[in-house]
Formats: sequence, C-alpha cells, structure tokens
Amino acid sequence: MPDETWKTVTICITEKMPAPITKILKIDNQTATTHFILLGFPTRPAFQLLLFFVFLVTYQLTLIENFLIILAIRSDGHLHKPMYFFLSNLSFLEMWYVTVISPKMLIDFLSHDKTISFNSCMTQLYFFVTFVCTEYILLAVMAFDRYVAICNPLRYTVIMTNQLCGTLAGGCWFCGLVTAMIKMIFIAQLHYCGTPHINHYFCDISPLLNVSCEDSSQAELVDFFLALIVIAVPFCVVVASYVTILMTILRIPSAQGRQKAFSTCASHLTVVILFYSTTLFTYVRPKLMYAYNSNKVVSVIYTVMVPLLNPIIYCLRNREVKAALKKTILCTGSGPREDAALSN
Repeated sequence: MPDETWKTVTICITEKMPAPITKILKIDNQTATTHFILLGFPTRPAFQLLLFFVFLVTYQLTLIENFLIILAIRSDGHLHKPMYFFLSNLSFLEMWYVTVISPKMLIDFLSHDKTISFNSCMTQLYFFVTFVCTEYILLAVMAFDRYVAICNPLRYTVIMTNQLCGTLAGGCWFCGLVTAMIKMIFIAQLHYCGTPHINHYFCDISPLLNVSCEDSSQAELVDFFLALIVIAVPFCVVVASYVTILMTILRIPSAQGRQKAFSTCASHLTVVILFYSTTLFTYVRPKLMYAYNSNKVVSVIYTVMVPLLNPIIYCLRNREVKAALKKTILCTGSGPREDAALSN
C-alpha cells in the first residue's frame, strides 16, 4: 500500500478515536523533559558579576545573622521564653530557605550553562514550598503568642507551656511538608516538552505551570486551594490577633504602658507585613503572576531581602535580643563573670 494511503488511514483512525486516547498518544510521542533552562537575570557579563558579589554577600550575611540569633537565644537563659523559641525556629527556617535558592542562583551568574535537571528542579521546588508554607503558619503562631502575652499576661505561662510551644512548632513544619508534598504530586506529573526555558532564577510554581505543554488547570486549582488555606487561615489569625492586641493596648491608661506593650510585638508585625505583602498576590494566582517580569523583582524581595532584614528588625526593636547578641559576639556571657567573681 502506498505511503499516502497509510497516512490517510492513520489520520482517519486518529480522528475517530476518543479524545482521552488521542491525548495519551500525543503525550507518549513527546520526549520526556530531563532538564530546564533558568533564564535568571539576562544582563551584560559585567553586571552579572556585580550581581554575583551582591547576592553572595547578602547570602553570607543572612546565614551569619540568623545563626547568631539562634546562638544568642540558646546561650542566654533570659531568652528561654516562647517568643524567642519561635524566633529561633524562624531563623533556622530562613537559613535553609535561602540555601535552597541562593547557591544555584550564584552559580548561574558565573556560568553560561544555566540548566537544571528535572529532579533537581522538583527537589528545589519541594523544599522551597515547604519553607514558605511553614513560615506562613509560624508567623501566625508567633502572632498568637503575642496575643496571649498582651491580652492574657497573668495566664501566659499557664497557656504557653513548653509542650504547647513544641507542638505548635512541630505542627508548622508538618503542615509545610504535607502541603508541599500535595502540590508536588500534581506539578511533577505534568508533561513538559523538550527543554523548557523558565523565565525565573529558581524553580517556582508559576514558571512550571506556564511551561507545561498540557492542560495544567487541575494542578493550578489544587495549588490555588492549598494556597488559600495556607495563606488565608494564618493571615486571619494574624489579623484577629493584632486587632485584639490593638484594642487591649488602647485601653492601657499610661502612655508608657502602651509603648511598652506595643514594642513587644512591633518587630513581629513588621516582619509579617514584609513577608505577606510580597508573597500574597504571587501565590494566590501563580500562573497569572508569571506573565509579568516584575514577578522576579518581587521574588527577590521575599527570597533574599526579607530573610536578611528579619534578624536586623528583631535586633533593632528588641533590647533583650540586642543585649544577648552583644554577649554572644563579645563572648562575655554570665558564665565567665561568675567564674571571675568566684576567683576573687
């Protein structure tokens, strides 16, 4: 039979097949994607080198700052309180949060080969989503802690026990891990044609949804509902906590008392505003946000700048943390002073 006749018969059979079978045949004929190309920040080589040094210094400072916060809290007995327990969890989270993204981004600044393997991309996405979701919930838990401290000060130690604090912190991490796993089940199963070019500097949800060569509406719907739960519920907890805190502060008769009460939650409120304002619109409608190049600029704010600024904000606004950091850096803790007093 001539080749033209075979082509005609094949076309006729394919057209008469049910849509799902036709879709499966089309997908099977596609080459499985093994790599992605991260476009990053396409600029001149000289500017790439400048960006490398800027982000390298930022990354190192972020690690040092957060490590010092954890060390100061662990070494100073005055900071063994629920508020600082959650702060040390936040610092630990953000050290890994930036480590998931920054090393690959720094390598790409110096390399012409900006590819990332499929497995590496999915691994980066999984841990990034885990840390983002965990931070949303952890910030809500920290807001609840401030609510109890200011609105129920006499019952604070009874309510915020070590067991409850450990359970709340563990719950934050567990929810982040489970949420990321569910998202990954749907995103990793999408089909990607050839070697897709991702207009971003790391593997995020929005780029992967947009470069998929099949309908990603189901994955986008799942991602939307999970984002709604992980973002909206903690956000409501934060808003409800601070509305109640504000009403309680306004009822304090003295101006000094109001200032002291507000200073205990000002740092956390600043961190919440920074993190939520930069991530809220990005992850509520991820596929829509990818259409704008400004998405990369917003991503730099919450993946690079916020983890750098958080320790600075807590140090500037909190005298206890500032004093503990001075002791830690200068190695003048209470132990050496006590030994000197005993020797005299």
